[in-house]
Amino acid sequence: MENQFYRPGLLRFALNMWPPFWGAGIKVESISEDYRRVRLRLKLRWWNRNPYRTQFGGSIFSLTDPIYTLMLMGILGDEYYVWDKQAEISFIKPGDTDLTADFILSDETVQEIKQATVNGEKYLPEFIVNVMNDRGEAVSRVRRVLYVRKKPQHRQQAWFDEIGDYDSK
Repeated sequence: MENQFYRPGLLRFALNMWPPFWGAGIKVESISEDYRRVRLRLKLRWWNRNPYRTQFGGSIFSLTDPIYTLMLMGILGDEYYVWDKQAEISFIKPGDTDLTADFILSDETVQEIKQATVNGEKYLPEFIVNVMNDRGEAVSRVRRVLYVRKKPQHRQQAWFDEIGDYDSK
């Protein structure tokens, strides 16, 4: 992505200073240079505990909120709209330690998204992320559905590119 302000290090810093993350005890530990891997940690603090002294469910859900969207924005660039469309969480067991979530986008997934949207169609990829405790056990499973579509000005360009390719054959 050519945008000088949307770099992994700057994004990590901004998210760690972002009040919803900071207040919930969420820390972005790493973002890979190609946006394919992100790791977050949710610290167990007195202010994000529920009455059972375990992680508050809203904080666990917030841990996963904008991450796949931001990853795809970094990978696909300014030619695409990328929004969260739907999400659901399944709580598996109480979060009685710090929690982590690892977000991974494979090259195959990125290519699938690009292929499905090449002519301007919308695409609704689905992602699953497990939130893990310090013992390596799944505490929750979060399913996120995104909306991905080329912006109108780039849809037309894709159409012209196809015509150019067709005419040259």
